[in-house]
Amino acid sequence: MTGRRTAAGRHYDVVVAGGGPAGAAAALTLARAGRTVLLTDAGNGPPKLGEALPSVAKVLLADLGAGQRPVVAGHLTCYANLSAWGSTALRHTDFINDPNGPGWHLDRARFDRCLREAARSAGAEVAEHTTARPKSRATDGCWSVALRGPAEQRMVRCNWLVDASGRRRAVASVGRAAAQRTDGLVATCMDLAPDPTGRAGETCSLVESAQDGWWYTALLPTGRRLVAYFTDADLAPPAPRTRSDFARLLRQTRHVAARAGAHPLPTDATPRRAPAHSSHLDTPTGDGWIAVGDAATAFDPISSQGILTALHTGMAGASALAAHLDGDGQALESYRAQVAAILTAYRRNHHTVYSLESRWSDRIFWQRRHTSLPHPSAPQHSVQKEFA
Repeated sequence: MTGRRTAAGRHYDVVVAGGGPAGAAAALTLARAGRTVLLTDAGNGPPKLGEALPSVAKVLLADLGAGQRPVVAGHLTCYANLSAWGSTALRHTDFINDPNGPGWHLDRARFDRCLREAARSAGAEVAEHTTARPKSRATDGCWSVALRGPAEQRMVRCNWLVDASGRRRAVASVGRAAAQRTDGLVATCMDLAPDPTGRAGETCSLVESAQDGWWYTALLPTGRRLVAYFTDADLAPPAPRTRSDFARLLRQTRHVAARAGAHPLPTDATPRRAPAHSSHLDTPTGDGWIAVGDAATAFDPISSQGILTALHTGMAGASALAAHLDGDGQALESYRAQVAAILTAYRRNHHTVYSLESRWSDRIFWQRRHTSLPHPSAPQHSVQKEFA
């Protein structure tokens, strides 16, 4: 399915900005609803962090119409989650009684590509390595969108925009939506080399709390091991920026260090930093645009809900938009209510999880999370300033 040609360039019903799970789910849903859709994926950001996907995603993928293709091959089965949270004891939660079976440690690039291919198969046009930037809106409500790729630059027009650009919120910022950021969490990550002995490691994810944050580790499908440390960006001592700082903090852990010990720390690598804060838009819809995934509401990774929420809001937002275009005057309001309910449940669960750790109640990181109020490093502000 492609848009129609006009004097000003190709015209689509919808342009989806962002080719991750939320954007691909939205494009697939809209294409199945008979809409002309362009899905753009910049593909120029830092490498995706390794992520675990709960098995309930099978239900969402089936609802989406993507089948099991995105999780059939190239990923590592995750049989259990381990946690040392609230004490040094290691708790074990396995999936033996889960009717959906085990989850996965994802090869994110492969997973995202497979979802975009599903959208393409459904009829969406997919522009890889291409950014979409709304430039103007005509009196008839149509957007002019600048596309920039490696080989060409062109303008297209569309009736609606879907913002699936993550925490950048590239579309919502043009729509003058406001983002509310409730913490300053950042992730500092390193990919450790495969175990040189070739021994198979446990395929479980592990979370371990620390006095100024928490750690996560899991094997990746490549045999490498992801190790990530989460803390607030403004705390002293700060998040580690050098290999030696990262190694020093890692040695202070018990369970994470034990699993990381078999994997050499790369000598020529420095830790990667990525935003991990909680934030949401004051409204996930506006005049001619709708936000899905992290653009609508972004979660602390401790929730393990990021990809699930991306898939769900991508489908729900696109379904609401399709219904709106078909004349349903309540569809967008219903989507806003869904996002508000998701955010309310997330806040409740987020507070519950962090309240389970009381050993460091005198530390600022934990004090901030034992209250529902935003802390000083997380002011409410416009989207445009979020990544300034």
